[in-house]
Amino acid sequence: MANRLRGEIEAVLDGRRWTLVLTLGALAELEAAYGAQDLSALTERFSSGRLSATDLTKIIGAGLRGAGNAVDDEQVSSMVAPGGAAGFAAVAADLLTATFGGAEEEDTPPSPF
Repeated sequence: MANRLRGEIEAVLDGRRWTLVLTLGALAELEAAYGAQDLSALTERFSSGRLSATDLTKIIGAGLRGAGNAVDDEQVSSMVAPGGAAGFAAVAADLLTATFGGAEEEDTPPSPF
């Protein structure tokens, strides 16, 4: 079971329940993939609300690997999610919110990013 206080979420992909988390290593992976200098730059990129299919693949892949799942981005790109592309977008949004916080999470201190 995912622990939201640790930034973990659960998602169903390919009919299987997975745990995802953006650990520091997963965030470093995303920084490198996007050429971001720091977490602020990464947060700014993702907060635009405009994510491509490649972005979703990278975010979800990093989250899966952060939780210890041995999957690469190619495997992630061939997965299916309930709701199709909108389902993948919801998983990525939930993961980013669990990691960086959001307005709806009143009990969580605001992100310094």
